[in-house]
Amino acid sequence: MASQFHKLLLSEGNRIDYPRQGDEVSIEYTGWLYDASKPHQDFKGNQFDSSVGRGPFKIQIGIGRVIQGWDHGVPQMSLGEKSRLIIPGNMAYGERSVTD
Repeated sequence: MASQFHKLLLSEGNRIDYPRQGDEVSIEYTGWLYDASKPHQDFKGNQFDSSVGRGPFKIQIGIGRVIQGWDHGVPQMSLGEKSRLIIPGNMAYGERSVTD
């Protein structure tokens, strides 16, 4: 399991517009379990969820309606940016962990 939060930039956004607490944002995401044995695959284990193909997921950020890792990571992303958020269990589902 990842022990701390990391944001890996995949492609730049506009570097001007960043969401603030309470803003509604639309994101596309794919969730993978962390797999320490796969550093060559960016530690991606089994996929457990994705909005790809269903359209963007609208969320209100920074007010506790989503996992803490998103409330922490999404405000660090500018409009149009693509990043990979590596989120430790305590900032994700905690005791309600997603298992493979």
